[in-house]
Amino acid sequence: MTTTLKIDFVSDIACPWCAVGLGALEQALARTADTVTAEMHFQPFELNPQMGPQGQDVTEHLTEKYGSTAEQQAQIRETIRQRGAEVGFTFLREGRGRIWNTFDAHRLLHWAGLEHADKQHALKKALLEAYHGRAENVSDAEVLVRVAASVGLDAARARAILASNEYADAVRETEQLYLQSGIHSVPAVIINEKYLISGGQPADAFEQALRKIATDVSTVQA
Repeated sequence: MTTTLKIDFVSDIACPWCAVGLGALEQALARTADTVTAEMHFQPFELNPQMGPQGQDVTEHLTEKYGSTAEQQAQIRETIRQRGAEVGFTFLREGRGRIWNTFDAHRLLHWAGLEHADKQHALKKALLEAYHGRAENVSDAEVLVRVAASVGLDAARARAILASNEYADAVRETEQLYLQSGIHSVPAVIINEKYLISGGQPADAFEQALRKIATDVSTVQA
C-alpha cells in the first residue's frame, strides 16, 4: 500500500534549475513507487515578471541581475548541462540566447491543470524543453500553441486563451500566494502543503525526503 502525497512544484519555465529539479524529482518518484503515489500540481512563479515582449539577451540579463561575467555564466551553464544530463534533460549546449516573458505560458499551464493533471505535467516538460532545449521564444503565441498541441491539448482552445486575458487573474493570485508564503526562489517543492524542499536537488535527496515524509504521513494516519 502506498501513501498519497500532494506535490506542488512551484517553478518558472525560464529557470534551468527547475528543469533539473523536475527531472530529479521524477527519478525519485520512480524509485519510491512502492511507497509513494504522487498528485502533482505545477504552480506558477515568474523570475522576471517585468520582462518585455522583446525579451533580453541572456548574458546581458545575468550580468545586470547577478553581476556575473560571461565566463562565469559559461561555467554555470556547463554545470547545469551536466546536472541535466544526469536526469535525462538535454540543455542546448550554447544556451538559450534570450530571456523571455513566461506569463502566457503559465496561463496555459493553469488551463492544462484544469483539463487533466497528466496533461499539465506533459505541458510543463514540453515548455522546458522548448525553452532550454531548443531556445524557442515561449512568449510567442504560435510557439505556445504548437507546444500545447504536441501534448494533446486543443490548439484552438489554447489560441483562444492566449488571445484573451483568461486565467490571468488566477495565475497572479497564485503567484502572490506563494510569494506571501515566503517562496522567493525556485524550484520550490511543497509536499502536503507542509514540507518544503528547495532548489534543484539530486534525485537521492528527493528520494530520501519522499520516503521520510511518506513514513511520517502514514504514521499520523495510522
